[in-house]
Amino acid sequence: MLVFTRKKGESLIIGNEIEVSVLSISGGNVKVGISAPRQISVHRLEVFEAIQRENQAASSSQFPPSDVLKKFIR
Repeated sequence: MLVFTRKKGESLIIGNEIEVSVLSISGGNVKVGISAPRQISVHRLEVFEAIQRENQAASSSQFPPSDVLKKFIR
């Protein structure tokens, strides 16, 4: 992990297209702004992990469920 120290109003660049800026600091909170191309997804870690779990559950489940199919197959 690369660690940076930034002050309010300062930024860092990831690659050539992503800018991360410190917008404000209040108590123990830091407000961060991210400028990135639309095709790059940006999520909080807990949201990203929830999406991953949902995708994993969807890919491992049988769809549609076999009991639903039985209603249509004779």
